Amino acid sequence: MSVLDNPLLNPQQREAVDTIEGPLLIIAGAGSGKTRTVTCRIARMLELGIPPEAVLALTFTNKAAREMAERVASLIGKTSRGLTVSTFHAFGVRLLRDHIPLAGWKENFSIYDQGDKISLIKEASRNLRAGSENTDLYRIASLFSAVKTGRGRFEGSDMPLKGLYEEYQALLKVYNAVDFDDLIVLPEMILSAHSRALEKVRDTYRYIMVDEFQDTSAAQYRLLHLLGSEHRNVCVVGDDDQSIYSWRGADYHNILAFEKDFPEVKEIKLEQNYRSTGTILTAANNLIAHNKNRKSKELWTGSDGGTHIELFSPENEYEEARYIARIIRELSLRERKTYHDFGVLVRANSLTAVIEEVFLDEGIPYRVSGGMSFFQRGEVKDIIAYLRLLLNGDDDINFLRIINTPRRGIGRTTLTRIREESDLKKQSLYSSAQALVHAADTPLDGRAIKNLKEFLDLLDDFSLRIRERNKLSETVRLLVDRVEFWGFLLQEHPKNTQVAKWKYDNIQRFIGMIDAWERDPDNRRKDPWAFLNRITLTTQEEDGQGEQGKVGLMTIHAAKGLEFDTVFLPALEKGILPHRRSLEENESNLEEERRLFYVAITRAMNRLFITWCRKRRVMREEIEAEVSPFLEELPKDLVMYHTPETAAKPEEVAALFEAFRAARK
Repeated sequence: MSVLDNPLLNPQQREAVDTIEGPLLIIAGAGSGKTRTVTCRIARMLELGIPPEAVLALTFTNKAAREMAERVASLIGKTSRGLTVSTFHAFGVRLLRDHIPLAGWKENFSIYDQGDKISLIKEASRNLRAGSENTDLYRIASLFSAVKTGRGRFEGSDMPLKGLYEEYQALLKVYNAVDFDDLIVLPEMILSAHSRALEKVRDTYRYIMVDEFQDTSAAQYRLLHLLGSEHRNVCVVGDDDQSIYSWRGADYHNILAFEKDFPEVKEIKLEQNYRSTGTILTAANNLIAHNKNRKSKELWTGSDGGTHIELFSPENEYEEARYIARIIRELSLRERKTYHDFGVLVRANSLTAVIEEVFLDEGIPYRVSGGMSFFQRGEVKDIIAYLRLLLNGDDDINFLRIINTPRRGIGRTTLTRIREESDLKKQSLYSSAQALVHAADTPLDGRAIKNLKEFLDLLDDFSLRIRERNKLSETVRLLVDRVEFWGFLLQEHPKNTQVAKWKYDNIQRFIGMIDAWERDPDNRRKDPWAFLNRITLTTQEEDGQGEQGKVGLMTIHAAKGLEFDTVFLPALEKGILPHRRSLEENESNLEEERRLFYVAITRAMNRLFITWCRKRRVMREEIEAEVSPFLEELPKDLVMYHTPETAAKPEEVAALFEAFRAARK
């Protein structure tokens, strides 16, 4: 049976699958069966006798590449040897393995990750005797990336960094290394300068497909154009309405560039949605229509309208999180939904902490994707490490984590002595440290003894406080003050006090969680171990369970490509979505924020809940929150405003929207 006979293909998908020769632009709306179309098209090429070695399929994640290759194999009934399904960067590595000597590197080059890159910038700075330990190396690394890929340049106050960049580039070559940007930039440079190499690559890959084309950068597009401009069998698949990665170089204007560079292009739109109800799609269509710079499309579905989009405006973020938890509980019981049917999507990682806290209280299992769990954040893990060591002095892992957090001048030699004593006596590091401090023949010098004794006395003091059953939250608050954690964070982030404040606020939030746990009348066990075990047992990933049985808690960016039966969008507030920077900057940024909201809406299959708070705590200050202007762009007849008990009538919803508008004038 031919791939074209697949009953799951609709007419537009079938046309795309059967259009093999010449440039093709597939505008694939959210939930429109894009992956099915792409994989069937590759299978159709092989069915027509095109050698697998001639086909190149590029995407953006290893997971997407693996899934694509597996689905092609299932369609053709076997693994297709020679077929190249790859990320852009992995393909760049392949090209460099064959051609990098043409740029002056040796074949056995190394690839430097972000940590290596930062270290090399430090070395370049030392060579030039420029900068200091207060230099913001990550900002410099970001600038270097922008310059290398053509997204930025040295100007204004950044001009003095041009010499540092040149030294950094020279060191890369000395060490026979490339960074991640080079995996795209160097192949383009080599192929542009060496026609024989370009001819060889073009003759190998005569049919090219690019998935998620709206996420390509200018550098990636230049490489693609170089590879495909001779045979012109280039198929790009994307949706400008889902372009949400401009901050990392993605440029949806590449769709316009593709149409200009390949004027004979055929365009096919996939607009039938197989994911969401009519209500959700109508809301999404109405929202995104407010963007001016887009290709017109109208998602539609053959299914029924579905339930209203449900709105709720709680007093604060705790009430918001409790509302989400309650709805999840109700739907789980009433409609027998499993926890992984629910997705909670937020604009920023900082918004997950309270939701995690409430989910812990309610016993709702969750997983954090595309970001870090609140309890995995370094500053919070530091405080947890202190607690674990105070409760168990034999915990060597946490002893090592906090012995110099904050810095105490306990050096490598002292730590080595402690480790040797521990190995010799078969005892914990804490016991060994105590023995070395008090031994008459100790190998430690006076300064090392003083620093180590101060640390051990601190541990003994606070261990006693906990054993005496002092209030845990007050004990932790006193500990944070005693070790001067705020000053430590300022030392760690001398160029960005906002980061230090954010981290310190996380510590205070964690202390607040302990306090709330201690005051909970339903909490029978109030010993510290019960609190720590609750965090560990709830947040660790059970072996073999993976994503099943857990609510998905993630940023909207991380949710792209996913779907959930029921989606919650908390914090739909002005300054959060759209982000305050987009309101202060230009219209294109505001349009990207709207696209982000569009992506969030279209993750929902059946139900969508949107919430915003009247007040929200930001850092250590409670502010009056204001509803997002995007909410006004949803059709009034598709939304239902809720109090915790009842739903508003349609005329009340209309009055609510008018109140929103009046409040902003």
